[in-house]
Amino acid sequence: MSSTTPQWTPDSWRSKPVKQCPQYPDQKALQKSLAELKKLPPIVHPREIVKLKEHLRDVAQGKAFLLQGGDCAELFDYCQQDVIESKIKLLLQMSLVLIWGADKRVVRIGRMAGQYAKPRSSPMEMVDGREVPSFRGDILNGFSVDERELDPNRLVKAYHHSAATLNYIRAAISSGIADLHRPLDWGLGHVRDPALKAKYQEAVDFLTDMLRFMQTIGADKSHNLDTVDLFTSHEGLLLEYEQSLTRLLDTPSAPGTPSKKEYYDTSAHFLWIGDRTRQLDHAHVEFFRGIANPLGVKIGPTTPASDLLDMLRTLNPDREPGKITLITRYGASKVADLLPAHIRAVEDSEYKQTVVWQCDPMHGNTQSVSGGIKTRRFSNIFSELQQTLRIHKEQGSYLGGVHLELTGDAVTECLGGSEGLDEDDLSTNYTSFCDPRLNEKQALELAFLVADHYRCERKEKRA
Repeated sequence: MSSTTPQWTPDSWRSKPVKQCPQYPDQKALQKSLAELKKLPPIVHPREIVKLKEHLRDVAQGKAFLLQGGDCAELFDYCQQDVIESKIKLLLQMSLVLIWGADKRVVRIGRMAGQYAKPRSSPMEMVDGREVPSFRGDILNGFSVDERELDPNRLVKAYHHSAATLNYIRAAISSGIADLHRPLDWGLGHVRDPALKAKYQEAVDFLTDMLRFMQTIGADKSHNLDTVDLFTSHEGLLLEYEQSLTRLLDTPSAPGTPSKKEYYDTSAHFLWIGDRTRQLDHAHVEFFRGIANPLGVKIGPTTPASDLLDMLRTLNPDREPGKITLITRYGASKVADLLPAHIRAVEDSEYKQTVVWQCDPMHGNTQSVSGGIKTRRFSNIFSELQQTLRIHKEQGSYLGGVHLELTGDAVTECLGGSEGLDEDDLSTNYTSFCDPRLNEKQALELAFLVADHYRCERKEKRA
């Protein structure tokens, strides 16, 4: 860090302008909740954070692929066994397809165990003709119009629901939920296109044959086949919450090397800065420049290419590979015009091959249909991802991952996909309180489509 860079402390962000910051009417109750959070143990351990950083370094260098997915906004009600298990199983199934297609290790990060806050464009909204405070996520207020007042007690509730969710994730994985000896549901009855179904079936047959072969020769005894790493993430929106869970801790080091202390935000393994809060001279960038966690930054149509290097130099002055993930989200109609300049700004600089490029094809493709229902078209989601893959290939850079809003449940929130969901289907099982999510079939289909891109690329190289 240069001598001109101001000294960082966990509360130095308070000297900067801050967006999306809730104004609690009861400051005494807020301070009580923050004091309680500061006394509670970390939710995640520095050793786990360092392990994720090592994995993301491999992603930045093209040796692995990052799969990140989960709910747009978690609800406290999602802290249930079946809901948690369905997401774990879906991420596992998608990662197997990506391993088959990309022929690389897959790093898994869930939008889980802490994704309770959502930025909003307006503090107020109309509900049934009545103006009420906007729903800003369970960590701040309730979805019911009678629970819209900001409640600082929810900060502590968010901690406990995050800890309980992560506790069950760890318990389920250690108990064998990710055991590849167990059969997975590869049913493809929803795929209507015969050619597409045949392509997916090829992947399914390969994976099941591979596991059967390994079992036959006894190569399936490795403990690596019955467990996986699943890291947690959320948008670091509420800085008072994040500061309360930031601790000065020993950084795990190799035997014989001196230990050092760094600040870790122990609310999650991975935090990201949203599109609304990434201003270089504002509070969110100031806070996150001082923590040792790997970080994501959402990059969209309003991001000047000139800002990217300033952002990287602020958040990652030591040019640590994998420290920063740039999460691009433009919309299918804009990605071709905007992404190349962003890639060149980074890859032609001293930060070449240090960042993880990740595509978020969800947020730029949200639209409203009749009745004001928010949805996304699968064709637009796939188009943005497909264009992003092509552009990175043309630019000589590496698309290291995808960032998806998804659920393991059979929701009907996004149009299209092999199920052919149309507007009339949205009301069947639309349960999101925020943005529309891919259901388990649409999410798996997207994994197949990405895998097919990489398989075709490998065939071209061999030709």
